[in-house]
Amino acid sequence: MEDIRYNPISRYLKEKFGERVRKVTVNCGFTCPNRDGVKGVGGCIFCEPGTLIPKDYKEGLSVKEQIDGGVERLRKRRNVEKFIAYFQINTNTYDDAARLEKLYREAMAHPLITAVAISTRPDCVSDSVLTLLSGLKKEKHLWLEMGLQSSNEKTLEFINRGHTAADFKDAVERISKRGIDTCAHVIFGLPGEEKEDMLNTIRFISGMPVRGVKFHQMDVVKGAPLEGIYKKGGLRVLTLEEYAECVVESLELLPPSMVIHRLSGVTPKEFLIAPLWGLNKFLVKAEIEKLLEQRNTRQGAKYVKTENLQTPFPRSLPPKGLVGGRESKSSWEEF
Repeated sequence: MEDIRYNPISRYLKEKFGERVRKVTVNCGFTCPNRDGVKGVGGCIFCEPGTLIPKDYKEGLSVKEQIDGGVERLRKRRNVEKFIAYFQINTNTYDDAARLEKLYREAMAHPLITAVAISTRPDCVSDSVLTLLSGLKKEKHLWLEMGLQSSNEKTLEFINRGHTAADFKDAVERISKRGIDTCAHVIFGLPGEEKEDMLNTIRFISGMPVRGVKFHQMDVVKGAPLEGIYKKGGLRVLTLEEYAECVVESLELLPPSMVIHRLSGVTPKEFLIAPLWGLNKFLVKAEIEKLLEQRNTRQGAKYVKTENLQTPFPRSLPPKGLVGGRESKSSWEEF
């Protein structure tokens, strides 16, 4: 039997549902508070929502119609019969609970949907939304995918997240008390961050009741504000070897039971500017697994259970003129 040195989502889902399960993306036209002016405009500097929309998506499709289309594609390509409705694009709890319930229930009612995953932000999980979700979870498996990206407050400000690491901590604790699982999203290679900053983010997560984590490399995509920063020399993207090292050392710090939902992000090639190695998730996976093998290490090897890591790790960004080791301005709007 193959020795897998981390706890992949594929194993978790197969143990829970008895067979392979795949995600079907659902787009309900949500926005984000750092896009619509409530907390800011422009969204996160790395984000272009179009990268997440399925190629054959059509405006005006209902939740059921979107699921039907996704199921048809995946049945042909992957030979699977159970699916997860993934409310993925923008902030999928950013509405009143009554409308959200209607959308979620439409997905849950689909005969081939066995679970629901909802992508959101830590500042958009109100008590009314959590009451709704805790009730729905009793009917069908459900979890929240919540963007943190970094535990560094200066980084969060620079990338225009519109929330703090403290907001994330508060949201995770409230979500956990309702019996709902959280999958945290983190990005390695954000402007101004070194490896220790990235590992501090993992230490921050490992001290919380977070059930899963998704790793993403910092992709530069067409149409996002970060594109301009990169083209003016304001960002050095990670090499594949650097990224793999960060992931391996992060896995060591995480509890062995943490579910690894993703080892790297995948941006469609028509959007991706850099790093191009990110186009091949199998290459990235192989590099990470090779390094785990070479170091004879595994997830949880350096995990220390503690509750003292539940505060953000403050760190100043590099002095004005330096972002990711290159010349730049002190604020992304100036690029």
